[in-house]
Amino acid sequence: MVSGKLSFEELKNAVADGEIDTVLVAQTDMQGRLMGKRMQAEFFIDSAWKETHSCNYLLATDFEMNTVEGYAATSWARGYGDYVMKPDLSTLRRTPWLAGTALVLCDVLDHHQNPVPHAPRAILKKQIARLSERGLTAMMASELEFFLFRESYDEAREMGYRGINPIGAYNEDYHIFQTTKEEDVMRAIRTGLQGAGIPVENSKGEADRGQEEINVRYGNALQMADNHVIIKNACKEIAWAAGRALTFLAKPATDLAGSSCHIHQSLRSGTGAPLFYDSAATHGMSKTLRHYLAGLLHHASDITYFLAPNINSYKRFQTATFAPTKAIWSRDNRTTGYRLCGEDSKAIRVECRVGGSDLNPYLAFAALLAAGIDGMENERELEEEFTGDAYQAGQARAIPGTLREAAGRLKNSKMLRQAFGDEVVDHYVHAADWEQAEYDRHVTDWEVARGFERT
Repeated sequence: MVSGKLSFEELKNAVADGEIDTVLVAQTDMQGRLMGKRMQAEFFIDSAWKETHSCNYLLATDFEMNTVEGYAATSWARGYGDYVMKPDLSTLRRTPWLAGTALVLCDVLDHHQNPVPHAPRAILKKQIARLSERGLTAMMASELEFFLFRESYDEAREMGYRGINPIGAYNEDYHIFQTTKEEDVMRAIRTGLQGAGIPVENSKGEADRGQEEINVRYGNALQMADNHVIIKNACKEIAWAAGRALTFLAKPATDLAGSSCHIHQSLRSGTGAPLFYDSAATHGMSKTLRHYLAGLLHHASDITYFLAPNINSYKRFQTATFAPTKAIWSRDNRTTGYRLCGEDSKAIRVECRVGGSDLNPYLAFAALLAAGIDGMENERELEEEFTGDAYQAGQARAIPGTLREAAGRLKNSKMLRQAFGDEVVDHYVHAADWEQAEYDRHVTDWEVARGFERT
């Protein structure tokens, strides 16, 4: 089988042989979606592999692609000019679910070839560079959950997304027979990703009807974030081709479970040695791990926006749902926001359970690393482990309950302003404020049904 990853020379040969005729050249927007162009392959290998361009409004819009006023980086007054899309050829790969097609991810640069500070990939690369200066490498893995529906995207849209049917009939967590019924889509996702050079571990049923999870092998932070955005796009395209719809909404319906994105993280030395493990320490927890985790907890509220970036994200945080409500830590305890996994082994790592499936991985990973770096730099002391049911933890540190609250914490975060820069923080605060304002002015089905006759 041909490997999914491509060198530039392999791409040239595949184009010459007629195997590939199209190259998707993509950047990631603020919402974590792939945006870009379909290049004729001959043109890409002739010149576009060096760079192409995109409108800078792609990093200043909402989900509807509205040109949102108030961003410092771009506006109607500034003319909505171009950014440079610089292909990162290390991400070049086949996309087996699209005939004759390859994909490459891009960094976003200004006209002086400098990284655009608020571009998601640039934000993560900045935190990776901070670690590199300390001789450290971050390893990460993100578990993605989503709901698969019987209807197609067109059918779901025509139904107003009301009354659409999850593909399963009952809770299918780890359920082999039920997931066999969905295997046409899930097998295509697994084999498609594997064929694109993304090492798949497994898929499984999750904790509700029609809920799925896809897991791929961990990697360095940038590699994992790149894989994450490709996975989400691939899942949607493969479902669409099969006449199905799927969603990464964190909470697609009141009566359905939430969909999470658990993020596993650890650090390694320049030689690849695991730095979270100390065989002589209690539970194998090194000082590095303890300081890093203390940083995550100390800044848990500040970084929540990047783990839960939408209004809907906060509907997921409900008691006794396997979604956390408290930003506290414990060993192998799925009720807490931060879980220690793989204790007493070199695989020891921190699992952040706060994030939803709607997060942008570059931003989420960057925020977690920034908080962890702060914990190490300031040698923050790790609080006592919580034991028991965290949903009953009383006055323990709560996860912000709304987008408005999380945006306020982001705005006032000295740590993130130092790590990301004021212009970056202000950019994403504005995005959050816009999303909140849009929600605040819209009338929902719930309030009409509740009050139409009774008010």
